[in-house]
Amino acid sequence: MSVSNTQASDSFLSLPGNPLGYVAILLALVTGVIHLLLGPQVMGFSQTLGILFILNGLGFVGGIVVYLTRYWRRELYLVAALYGLVTVLAFFVFQGFGVDAFYRQGSLNGMAAVSKAVEVLFAVVTGYLYTSTE
Repeated sequence: MSVSNTQASDSFLSLPGNPLGYVAILLALVTGVIHLLLGPQVMGFSQTLGILFILNGLGFVGGIVVYLTRYWRRELYLVAALYGLVTVLAFFVFQGFGVDAFYRQGSLNGMAAVSKAVEVLFAVVTGYLYTSTE
């Protein structure tokens, strides 16, 4: 149920041993790409927030890279779950707490809704992987 090497035991790359590992990769990739794509747009009205978007996207993509190496450890599932939850919390800190946070100029902000749903699922999946890994 943990990350297992597909090559020799000294291989640098490892593939997930649990199918949910691939789900976690997909979820991290989706939210990472969303943040990287939106970062330059957000930079147009808030340079600080735009930089945070880009750093968040790089954090998710970087996490995938670490996950696919032999350096991944069970405890990092907890770090990943917390990272996803902190990203969701940061959204509400910047946008306000409540359903209104998902609206922009009177319309539902689909990217925000998808991103936050993906991040919550990511936290659940990585939390489960932590509990099911030896």
